[in-house]
Amino acid sequence: MLSAHALRGFGDSDAPSDAIYNRCVRCGLCLSSCPTYIETLTETSGPRGRISLIKAVGEGSLDLLSPGFIYQMSECLGCRACEAVCPSGVHYGQLIETARAQIVCADRGSFFVRVARAMAFRFLFMKLGRLRMAARLLRIYQRSGLQAFLQRSGILKLLRLDRMDALMPAISSSFFTPRNQRFDTQTSRGTVFMHAGCVMHVAFAAVDEATVRMLQRARFTVVVPASQECCGALNVHAGERDSGRALAKRNIETFERSGADFYVINAAGCGAALKEYGEWFAGDPLWESRALAFSSKVRDVLELLADVELPTPQGSIAQTVTYQEPCHLAHAQRIVNAPRALLDAIPGLQLAEMAESSVCCGSAGIYNLTMPEMSERLGRRKAANARATGADVVATANPGCALQLQAMLKNGATQMRVAHIVELLDEAYSASASSTVG
Repeated sequence: MLSAHALRGFGDSDAPSDAIYNRCVRCGLCLSSCPTYIETLTETSGPRGRISLIKAVGEGSLDLLSPGFIYQMSECLGCRACEAVCPSGVHYGQLIETARAQIVCADRGSFFVRVARAMAFRFLFMKLGRLRMAARLLRIYQRSGLQAFLQRSGILKLLRLDRMDALMPAISSSFFTPRNQRFDTQTSRGTVFMHAGCVMHVAFAAVDEATVRMLQRARFTVVVPASQECCGALNVHAGERDSGRALAKRNIETFERSGADFYVINAAGCGAALKEYGEWFAGDPLWESRALAFSSKVRDVLELLADVELPTPQGSIAQTVTYQEPCHLAHAQRIVNAPRALLDAIPGLQLAEMAESSVCCGSAGIYNLTMPEMSERLGRRKAANARATGADVVATANPGCALQLQAMLKNGATQMRVAHIVELLDEAYSASASSTVG
Protein backbone atom coordinates (compact mmCIF):
# COMPACT_ATOMS: atom_id res chain seq x y z
CA MET A 1 0.00 0.00 0.00
CA LEU A 2 1.42 3.43 -0.93
CA SER A 3 1.34 6.10 1.74
CA ALA A 4 -0.71 9.25 1.19
CA HIS A 5 2.33 11.41 0.50
CA ALA A 6 3.46 9.00 -2.23
CA LEU A 7 0.39 9.48 -4.40
CA ARG A 8 2.12 12.23 -6.38
CA GLY A 9 4.49 9.68 -7.80
CA PHE A 10 4.93 5.99 -8.35
CA GLY A 11 6.13 3.47 -5.78
CA ASP A 12 9.45 1.72 -6.21
CA SER A 13 8.05 -1.69 -7.15
CA ASP A 14 6.61 -2.30 -10.65
CA ALA A 15 6.63 1.39 -11.56
CA PRO A 16 6.21 2.64 -15.15
CA SER A 17 9.70 3.28 -16.52
CA ASP A 18 10.59 6.87 -17.39
CA ALA A 19 12.96 5.43 -19.99
CA ILE A 20 9.87 4.09 -21.77
CA TYR A 21 7.45 7.00 -21.47
CA ASN A 22 10.13 9.55 -22.35
CA ARG A 23 10.66 7.80 -25.70
CA CYS A 24 7.28 9.06 -26.88
CA VAL A 25 7.85 12.00 -29.26
CA ARG A 26 4.10 12.81 -29.45
CA CYS A 27 4.01 12.31 -33.23
CA GLY A 28 0.44 11.01 -33.10
CA LEU A 29 0.96 8.12 -35.54
CA CYS A 30 -0.57 5.82 -32.94
CA LEU A 31 -3.92 7.59 -32.81
CA SER A 32 -5.51 6.10 -35.92
CA SER A 33 -4.70 2.58 -34.68
CA CYS A 34 -6.14 3.04 -31.16
CA PRO A 35 -9.68 1.60 -30.83
CA THR A 36 -10.77 3.92 -28.02
CA TYR A 37 -9.44 6.99 -29.82
CA ILE A 38 -11.20 5.91 -33.02
CA GLU A 39 -14.45 5.71 -31.07
CA THR A 40 -14.10 8.90 -28.98
CA LEU A 41 -11.65 11.17 -30.88
CA THR A 42 -10.51 12.33 -27.44
CA GLU A 43 -6.81 12.95 -26.86
CA THR A 44 -6.70 11.34 -23.43
CA SER A 45 -8.37 8.22 -24.86
CA GLY A 46 -5.39 7.64 -27.13
CA PRO A 47 -1.89 6.27 -26.39
CA ARG A 48 -0.25 9.70 -26.63
CA GLY A 49 -2.65 11.17 -24.09
CA ARG A 50 -2.34 8.23 -21.71
CA ILE A 51 1.45 8.35 -21.87
CA SER A 52 1.26 12.04 -20.96
CA LEU A 53 -0.88 11.16 -17.94
CA ILE A 54 1.56 8.44 -16.84
CA LYS A 55 4.45 10.86 -17.22
CA ALA A 56 2.58 13.49 -15.18
CA VAL A 57 2.11 11.04 -12.32
CA GLY A 58 5.71 9.93 -12.57
CA GLU A 59 6.92 13.53 -12.37
CA GLY A 60 4.60 14.34 -9.47
CA SER A 61 2.25 16.78 -11.20
CA LEU A 62 -0.79 14.49 -11.16
CA ASP A 63 -2.28 12.38 -8.37
CA LEU A 64 -1.98 8.64 -8.95
CA LEU A 65 -5.56 8.15 -7.74
CA SER A 66 -7.12 11.02 -9.65
CA PRO A 67 -10.38 9.81 -11.25
CA GLY A 68 -9.28 10.79 -14.75
CA PHE A 69 -6.04 8.84 -14.49
CA ILE A 70 -7.73 5.74 -13.11
CA TYR A 71 -10.42 5.90 -15.80
CA GLN A 72 -7.95 6.19 -18.67
CA MET A 73 -5.79 3.34 -17.38
CA SER A 74 -9.00 1.27 -17.23
CA GLU A 75 -10.39 2.40 -20.59
CA CYS A 76 -7.26 1.26 -22.43
CA LEU A 77 -7.81 -2.20 -23.94
CA GLY A 78 -4.13 -3.08 -23.81
CA CYS A 79 -4.45 -4.20 -27.44
CA ARG A 80 -0.93 -2.95 -28.27
CA ALA A 81 -1.95 -1.70 -31.73
CA CYS A 82 -0.05 1.50 -30.99
CA GLU A 83 3.17 -0.45 -30.45
CA ALA A 84 3.01 -1.94 -33.92
CA VAL A 85 3.02 1.49 -35.58
CA CYS A 86 5.19 3.48 -33.13
CA PRO A 87 8.34 4.76 -34.88
CA SER A 88 10.05 5.30 -31.51
CA GLY A 89 9.43 1.76 -30.25
CA VAL A 90 7.56 2.78 -27.12
CA HIS A 91 6.70 -0.36 -25.13
CA TYR A 92 3.25 0.95 -24.29
CA GLY A 93 1.86 -2.34 -22.97
CA GLN A 94 4.39 -2.40 -20.16
CA LEU A 95 3.50 1.19 -19.22
CA ILE A 96 -0.20 0.41 -18.91
CA GLU A 97 0.30 -2.82 -16.96
CA THR A 98 2.67 -1.24 -14.45
CA ALA A 99 0.46 1.85 -14.08
CA ARG A 100 -2.47 -0.41 -13.23
CA ALA A 101 -0.29 -2.27 -10.71
CA GLN A 102 0.51 1.05 -9.03
CA ILE A 103 -3.18 1.94 -8.78
CA VAL A 104 -4.06 -1.46 -7.31
CA CYS A 105 -1.22 -1.16 -4.80
CA ALA A 106 -2.36 2.33 -3.73
CA ASP A 107 -6.08 1.64 -3.51
CA ARG A 108 -7.68 -1.80 -3.39
CA GLY A 109 -11.14 -0.27 -3.77
CA SER A 110 -14.35 -1.05 -1.89
CA PHE A 111 -14.86 -4.19 0.18
CA PHE A 112 -16.81 -5.79 -2.69
CA VAL A 113 -14.04 -4.97 -5.19
CA ARG A 114 -11.36 -6.35 -2.88
CA VAL A 115 -13.28 -9.59 -2.36
CA ALA A 116 -13.99 -9.96 -6.09
CA ARG A 117 -10.33 -9.38 -7.02
CA ALA A 118 -9.13 -11.79 -4.35
CA MET A 119 -11.55 -14.50 -5.48
CA ALA A 120 -10.67 -14.09 -9.16
CA PHE A 121 -6.95 -13.36 -9.20
CA ARG A 122 -5.64 -14.86 -5.98
CA PHE A 123 -7.87 -17.93 -5.77
CA LEU A 124 -9.78 -18.99 -8.90
CA PHE A 125 -7.09 -18.40 -11.55
CA MET A 126 -4.26 -19.70 -9.37
CA LYS A 127 -5.20 -23.35 -9.93
CA LEU A 128 -6.67 -24.98 -13.04
CA GLY A 129 -8.48 -27.43 -10.76
CA ARG A 130 -10.41 -24.57 -9.18
CA LEU A 131 -11.38 -23.30 -12.62
CA ARG A 132 -12.71 -26.74 -13.52
CA MET A 133 -14.75 -26.81 -10.32
CA ALA A 134 -16.29 -23.43 -11.20
CA ALA A 135 -16.84 -24.57 -14.80
CA ARG A 136 -18.76 -27.66 -13.64
CA LEU A 137 -21.12 -25.47 -11.62
CA LEU A 138 -21.53 -23.18 -14.62
CA ARG A 139 -22.29 -26.16 -16.85
CA ILE A 140 -25.05 -27.26 -14.47
CA TYR A 141 -26.46 -23.71 -14.58
CA GLN A 142 -26.44 -23.71 -18.38
CA ARG A 143 -27.83 -27.20 -18.97
CA SER A 144 -30.32 -27.60 -16.14
CA GLY A 145 -32.70 -25.03 -17.61
CA LEU A 146 -31.96 -22.49 -14.88
CA GLN A 147 -30.14 -20.15 -17.27
CA ALA A 148 -32.99 -20.23 -19.80
CA PHE A 149 -35.55 -19.61 -17.04
CA LEU A 150 -33.66 -16.61 -15.67
CA GLN A 151 -33.25 -15.19 -19.17
CA ARG A 152 -36.96 -15.50 -19.93
CA SER A 153 -38.04 -14.14 -16.55
CA GLY A 154 -36.13 -10.88 -16.90
CA ILE A 155 -34.42 -11.40 -13.55
CA LEU A 156 -30.96 -11.18 -15.09
CA LYS A 157 -31.80 -7.86 -16.71
CA LEU A 158 -33.28 -6.55 -13.46
CA LEU A 159 -30.06 -7.45 -11.63
CA ARG A 160 -27.98 -6.03 -14.50
CA LEU A 161 -26.41 -9.41 -15.09
CA ASP A 162 -27.80 -9.93 -18.57
CA ARG A 163 -24.68 -8.76 -20.39
CA MET A 164 -22.43 -10.92 -18.25
CA ASP A 165 -24.71 -13.87 -18.94
CA ALA A 166 -24.64 -13.21 -22.69
CA LEU A 167 -20.83 -13.24 -22.71
CA MET A 168 -20.59 -16.39 -20.62
CA PRO A 169 -18.82 -19.20 -22.49
CA ALA A 170 -20.74 -22.39 -23.20
CA ILE A 171 -18.93 -24.96 -21.09
CA SER A 172 -17.66 -28.01 -22.99
CA SER A 173 -19.26 -31.41 -22.38
CA SER A 174 -15.86 -32.76 -21.37
CA PHE A 175 -12.74 -30.82 -20.43
CA PHE A 176 -9.27 -31.02 -21.91
CA THR A 177 -7.69 -31.70 -18.52
CA PRO A 178 -3.87 -31.83 -18.36
CA ARG A 179 -3.04 -35.30 -16.99
CA ASN A 180 0.54 -35.85 -18.15
CA GLN A 181 -0.74 -37.11 -21.50
CA ARG A 182 1.69 -37.98 -24.24
CA PHE A 183 0.66 -38.15 -27.90
CA ASP A 184 3.29 -39.84 -30.05
CA THR A 185 3.87 -39.88 -33.80
CA GLN A 186 5.66 -42.45 -35.95
CA THR A 187 8.43 -40.10 -37.07
CA SER A 188 8.74 -37.24 -34.60
CA ARG A 189 10.54 -34.02 -35.49
CA GLY A 190 10.55 -32.94 -31.82
CA THR A 191 8.50 -32.67 -28.65
CA VAL A 192 6.14 -29.82 -27.84
CA PHE A 193 4.56 -28.86 -24.52
CA MET A 194 0.84 -28.21 -25.05
CA HIS A 195 -0.55 -25.38 -22.91
CA ALA A 196 -4.18 -26.26 -22.18
CA GLY A 197 -5.16 -22.72 -21.11
CA CYS A 198 -7.64 -21.61 -18.46
CA VAL A 199 -10.79 -20.78 -20.43
CA MET A 200 -9.65 -22.89 -23.37
CA HIS A 201 -9.56 -26.23 -21.58
CA VAL A 202 -13.08 -25.92 -20.10
CA ALA A 203 -14.97 -23.91 -22.74
CA PHE A 204 -13.02 -24.65 -25.92
CA ALA A 205 -11.89 -28.21 -25.27
CA ALA A 206 -12.53 -29.07 -28.92
CA VAL A 207 -9.93 -26.49 -29.95
CA ASP A 208 -7.35 -28.03 -27.63
CA GLU A 209 -8.12 -31.48 -29.07
CA ALA A 210 -7.83 -30.15 -32.64
CA THR A 211 -4.53 -28.52 -31.70
CA VAL A 212 -3.11 -31.86 -30.54
CA ARG A 213 -4.19 -33.54 -33.78
CA MET A 214 -2.66 -30.82 -35.94
CA LEU A 215 0.62 -30.95 -34.02
CA GLN A 216 0.69 -34.72 -34.53
CA ARG A 217 0.07 -34.23 -38.25
CA ALA A 218 3.04 -31.89 -38.24
CA ARG A 219 5.03 -34.82 -36.75
CA PHE A 220 5.46 -33.43 -33.25
CA THR A 221 5.22 -35.53 -30.12
CA VAL A 222 2.83 -33.69 -27.78
CA VAL A 223 3.08 -33.69 -23.98
CA VAL A 224 0.46 -32.16 -21.66
CA PRO A 225 1.97 -31.91 -18.15
CA ALA A 226 -0.50 -31.87 -15.26
CA SER A 227 1.45 -29.28 -13.25
CA GLN A 228 0.93 -26.44 -15.73
CA GLU A 229 -1.23 -23.47 -14.71
CA CYS A 230 -2.89 -20.38 -16.18
CA CYS A 231 -0.37 -18.15 -17.99
CA GLY A 232 -1.00 -15.20 -15.62
CA ALA A 233 -2.02 -12.73 -18.33
CA LEU A 234 -5.36 -11.79 -16.78
CA ASN A 235 -3.68 -11.14 -13.43
CA VAL A 236 -0.95 -8.94 -14.88
CA HIS A 237 -3.34 -6.99 -17.12
CA ALA A 238 -5.45 -6.26 -14.03
CA GLY A 239 -2.47 -4.97 -12.04
CA GLU A 240 -2.03 -8.17 -9.99
CA ARG A 241 1.59 -8.70 -10.99
CA ASP A 242 2.73 -10.72 -7.98
CA SER A 243 0.11 -13.44 -8.48
CA GLY A 244 0.83 -13.39 -12.21
CA ARG A 245 4.51 -13.99 -11.56
CA ALA A 246 3.67 -16.85 -9.19
CA LEU A 247 1.81 -18.58 -12.04
CA ALA A 248 4.69 -17.86 -14.43
CA LYS A 249 7.17 -19.57 -12.10
CA ARG A 250 5.08 -22.75 -12.07
CA ASN A 251 4.89 -22.84 -15.87
CA ILE A 252 8.62 -22.21 -16.25
CA GLU A 253 9.45 -25.00 -13.81
CA THR A 254 7.00 -27.40 -15.48
CA PHE A 255 8.45 -26.70 -18.94
CA GLU A 256 12.01 -27.17 -17.69
CA ARG A 257 11.08 -30.59 -16.27
CA SER A 258 9.23 -31.64 -19.44
CA GLY A 259 12.27 -31.68 -21.70
CA ALA A 260 10.12 -30.36 -24.57
CA ASP A 261 11.59 -28.36 -27.44
CA PHE A 262 8.77 -25.81 -27.65
CA TYR A 263 5.97 -24.52 -25.44
CA VAL A 264 2.90 -24.29 -27.72
CA ILE A 265 -0.17 -22.15 -27.11
CA ASN A 266 -3.38 -21.75 -29.13
CA ALA A 267 -4.66 -18.57 -27.40
CA ALA A 268 -3.12 -15.32 -28.64
CA GLY A 269 -3.44 -13.45 -25.35
CA CYS A 270 -1.76 -16.25 -23.44
CA GLY A 271 0.99 -16.52 -26.02
CA ALA A 272 1.84 -12.83 -25.75
CA ALA A 273 2.11 -13.13 -21.97
CA LEU A 274 4.22 -16.29 -22.10
CA LYS A 275 6.63 -14.60 -24.52
CA GLU A 276 7.03 -11.69 -22.10
CA TYR A 277 7.92 -13.64 -18.94
CA GLY A 278 11.44 -12.26 -19.27
CA GLU A 279 10.08 -8.73 -18.82
CA TRP A 280 7.97 -9.79 -15.84
CA PHE A 281 11.15 -10.91 -14.06
CA ALA A 282 13.48 -8.17 -15.28
CA GLY A 283 16.18 -7.59 -12.68
CA ASP A 284 15.33 -10.73 -10.71
CA PRO A 285 18.67 -12.55 -10.18
CA LEU A 286 16.97 -15.92 -9.67
CA TRP A 287 14.33 -15.86 -12.39
CA GLU A 288 15.18 -13.45 -15.22
CA SER A 289 17.51 -15.78 -17.14
CA ARG A 290 15.17 -18.74 -16.69
CA ALA A 291 12.19 -16.65 -17.84
CA LEU A 292 14.05 -15.40 -20.92
CA ALA A 293 15.09 -18.93 -21.85
CA PHE A 294 11.50 -20.10 -21.40
CA SER A 295 10.01 -17.29 -23.51
CA SER A 296 12.43 -18.01 -26.36
CA LYS A 297 10.80 -21.44 -26.71
CA VAL A 298 7.15 -20.25 -26.77
CA ARG A 299 5.34 -20.60 -30.10
CA ASP A 300 1.77 -19.89 -31.12
CA VAL A 301 0.42 -23.04 -32.75
CA LEU A 302 -0.28 -21.17 -36.02
CA GLU A 303 3.26 -19.80 -36.03
CA LEU A 304 4.68 -23.29 -35.58
CA LEU A 305 2.43 -24.98 -38.13
CA ALA A 306 3.25 -22.35 -40.75
CA ASP A 307 6.98 -22.80 -40.11
CA VAL A 308 6.91 -26.55 -40.81
CA GLU A 309 5.03 -26.08 -44.10
CA LEU A 310 2.25 -28.62 -43.80
CA PRO A 311 1.26 -30.33 -47.05
CA THR A 312 -2.09 -29.37 -48.55
CA PRO A 313 -4.94 -31.38 -47.02
CA GLN A 314 -6.96 -33.61 -49.34
CA GLY A 315 -10.22 -32.53 -47.71
CA SER A 316 -11.86 -29.20 -48.50
CA ILE A 317 -14.00 -26.52 -46.88
CA ALA A 318 -16.26 -24.95 -49.47
CA GLN A 319 -17.03 -21.80 -47.50
CA THR A 320 -16.10 -18.14 -47.40
CA VAL A 321 -14.09 -17.27 -44.32
CA THR A 322 -13.10 -13.88 -42.95
CA TYR A 323 -10.29 -13.48 -40.45
CA GLN A 324 -10.50 -11.39 -37.29
CA GLU A 325 -6.97 -10.70 -36.07
CA PRO A 326 -6.54 -11.12 -32.30
CA CYS A 327 -4.70 -8.07 -30.99
CA HIS A 328 -2.13 -10.03 -29.05
CA LEU A 329 -1.31 -12.16 -32.09
CA ALA A 330 -1.02 -9.32 -34.61
CA HIS A 331 0.30 -6.47 -32.44
CA ALA A 332 2.06 -8.05 -29.47
CA GLN A 333 3.50 -11.14 -31.20
CA ARG A 334 3.55 -9.59 -34.71
CA ILE A 335 2.16 -12.78 -36.27
CA VAL A 336 0.18 -11.58 -39.28
CA ASN A 337 1.01 -13.74 -42.29
CA ALA A 338 0.95 -17.25 -40.78
CA PRO A 339 -2.82 -17.38 -40.04
CA ARG A 340 -3.69 -16.20 -43.54
CA ALA A 341 -1.22 -18.59 -45.17
CA LEU A 342 -2.74 -21.54 -43.31
CA LEU A 343 -6.28 -20.51 -44.29
CA ASP A 344 -5.24 -19.99 -47.93
CA ALA A 345 -3.85 -23.53 -48.01
CA ILE A 346 -7.25 -25.12 -47.28
CA PRO A 347 -8.83 -26.32 -50.57
CA GLY A 348 -12.17 -24.73 -51.41
CA LEU A 349 -11.87 -22.04 -48.74
CA GLN A 350 -12.31 -18.46 -49.93
CA LEU A 351 -10.65 -15.87 -47.69
CA ALA A 352 -12.50 -12.53 -47.60
CA GLU A 353 -10.62 -9.78 -45.78
CA MET A 354 -12.74 -7.67 -43.45
CA ALA A 355 -12.28 -3.96 -42.90
CA GLU A 356 -10.41 -3.09 -39.70
CA SER A 357 -9.48 -6.72 -39.14
CA SER A 358 -6.77 -5.75 -36.65
CA VAL A 359 -8.89 -3.25 -34.66
CA CYS A 360 -9.76 -4.72 -31.24
CA CYS A 361 -13.14 -6.44 -30.96
CA GLY A 362 -13.60 -5.13 -27.41
CA SER A 363 -13.03 -8.36 -25.51
CA ALA A 364 -9.56 -7.73 -24.06
CA GLY A 365 -9.62 -10.22 -21.20
CA ILE A 366 -12.25 -9.03 -18.73
CA TYR A 367 -12.63 -5.62 -20.40
CA ASN A 368 -16.13 -6.51 -21.62
CA LEU A 369 -17.12 -6.81 -17.95
CA THR A 370 -15.23 -3.82 -16.54
CA MET A 371 -15.89 -1.40 -19.43
CA PRO A 372 -19.09 -2.79 -20.98
CA GLU A 373 -20.17 0.31 -22.94
CA MET A 374 -16.91 0.73 -24.87
CA SER A 375 -16.61 -3.02 -25.28
CA GLU A 376 -20.05 -3.21 -26.87
CA ARG A 377 -19.33 -0.29 -29.19
CA LEU A 378 -16.21 -2.01 -30.46
CA GLY A 379 -17.93 -5.39 -30.61
CA ARG A 380 -20.75 -4.06 -32.76
CA ARG A 381 -18.24 -2.33 -35.02
CA LYS A 382 -16.39 -5.60 -35.47
CA ALA A 383 -19.61 -7.56 -36.10
CA ALA A 384 -20.69 -5.06 -38.76
CA ASN A 385 -17.34 -5.39 -40.54
CA ALA A 386 -17.58 -9.18 -40.38
CA ARG A 387 -21.11 -9.26 -41.82
CA ALA A 388 -20.10 -6.88 -44.61
CA THR A 389 -17.78 -9.55 -46.04
CA GLY A 390 -20.69 -11.94 -46.63
CA ALA A 391 -18.59 -14.74 -45.14
CA ASP A 392 -20.00 -17.94 -43.68
CA VAL A 393 -17.34 -18.19 -40.98
CA VAL A 394 -15.36 -15.74 -38.86
CA ALA A 395 -11.99 -17.24 -38.03
CA THR A 396 -9.95 -16.09 -35.06
CA ALA A 397 -7.22 -17.43 -32.76
CA ASN A 398 -8.15 -16.33 -29.24
CA PRO A 399 -10.96 -17.46 -26.91
CA GLY A 400 -11.87 -13.95 -25.73
CA CYS A 401 -12.29 -12.78 -29.31
CA ALA A 402 -14.41 -15.85 -30.09
CA LEU A 403 -16.75 -15.18 -27.16
CA GLN A 404 -17.13 -11.51 -28.06
CA LEU A 405 -17.80 -12.30 -31.72
CA GLN A 406 -20.36 -14.97 -30.83
CA ALA A 407 -22.21 -12.54 -28.58
CA MET A 408 -22.15 -9.66 -31.08
CA LEU A 409 -23.14 -11.80 -34.09
CA LYS A 410 -25.91 -13.68 -32.27
CA ASN A 411 -28.70 -11.20 -32.97
CA GLY A 412 -27.93 -10.48 -36.60
CA ALA A 413 -30.07 -11.43 -39.56
CA THR A 414 -27.28 -13.65 -40.87
CA GLN A 415 -25.89 -16.28 -38.51
CA MET A 416 -22.13 -16.55 -38.89
CA ARG A 417 -20.14 -19.35 -37.35
CA VAL A 418 -17.10 -18.40 -35.25
CA ALA A 419 -14.17 -20.85 -35.38
CA HIS A 420 -10.55 -21.06 -34.34
CA ILE A 421 -8.22 -21.40 -37.34
CA VAL A 422 -6.85 -24.67 -35.97
CA GLU A 423 -10.40 -26.07 -35.97
CA LEU A 424 -10.77 -25.28 -39.66
CA LEU A 425 -7.42 -26.91 -40.40
CA ASP A 426 -8.41 -29.99 -38.43
CA GLU A 427 -11.71 -30.22 -40.33
CA ALA A 428 -9.89 -30.12 -43.66
CA TYR A 429 -7.37 -32.80 -42.62
CA SER A 430 -10.06 -34.96 -41.00
CA ALA A 431 -11.88 -34.99 -44.32
CA SER A 432 -8.73 -36.19 -46.09
CA ALA A 433 -8.30 -39.77 -47.21
CA SER A 434 -5.42 -40.00 -44.74
CA SER A 435 -5.27 -37.61 -41.79
CA THR A 436 -1.65 -38.33 -40.89
CA VAL A 437 1.24 -36.33 -42.28
CA GLY A 438 4.04 -38.85 -42.77
